Amino acid sequence: MPDVTPEPSAPSAAPESPLRLERAGAVLTLTLDRPAVLNSLTTELLRALFLALDAAAEDRSVRCVVLTGAGRAFCAGQDLADPAISPPDEAARASGAAPKDIGHLLAHFYRPMLLRLRSMPVPVIAAVNGVAAGAGANLALACDLVVAARSASFIQAFSKIGLVPDCGGTWLLPRAVGRARALGLAMLGERLPAVEAERIGLIWRCVDDAELVDEVGALAARLAAMPTRALVETRRALDAAQQTDLAGALDHEQALQRELGFAHDYQEGVAAFMARRAPSFSDR
Repeated sequence: MPDVTPEPSAPSAAPESPLRLERAGAVLTLTLDRPAVLNSLTTELLRALFLALDAAAEDRSVRCVVLTGAGRAFCAGQDLADPAISPPDEAARASGAAPKDIGHLLAHFYRPMLLRLRSMPVPVIAAVNGVAAGAGANLALACDLVVAARSASFIQAFSKIGLVPDCGGTWLLPRAVGRARALGLAMLGERLPAVEAERIGLIWRCVDDAELVDEVGALAARLAAMPTRALVETRRALDAAQQTDLAGALDHEQALQRELGFAHDYQEGVAAFMARRAPSFSDR
């Protein structure tokens, strides 16, 4: 949910897509494109994001996805003016109008998008160019690597409007920073600067604002050239290990290494290492 008050949307002669797609080689960049309202989320944007991620998952030429925001924000969270969630005004409440079912919004829009994001068959980088608040913060944290501009910040803004963290926040936060910090961030809803987010391990890296685009571009190109399948199985293995004991994690590692050991990328990686040449990975 948003922590800041966005500027009102300007009227437009024709509706525009709230999500911009750009392709550079094997890297697909998805830009939340509602800058006038700090890229706050609507059902239309959530649907567009799900469809774009789903299409990228099926496109074997895509080997890395970057998620970022247009303008001065990454994402201010759920747009409270979205008809799917906007509460009734005072007059409507006085006449007995019922509030909207937020659970329906989460079940039909957030849940499928988050599950698609967390199960992508390629690495996903969040390039946080400004404030990431509420669901916007957790959308970034759901990505594999988060690189943030120094001026960016993260805000778990839910408690300020009487809600709990959503968009996966209750699962993501304690796994990233532990229960104590997760509770502090979620209950107090304080603004966490990107520098501090890096220090406590919430994000991968904080960089100067002017370096964000180049830093993320280089990182995305590097990931796109790496063994994609092994990277994705690494994510899955780390997530699965949080739900099991050491013996279970060892069993999972054994199964994965057996499977990946027969794959092209392992054979290519070893051959390239022995020949002292750059490898050419192709598995996905």
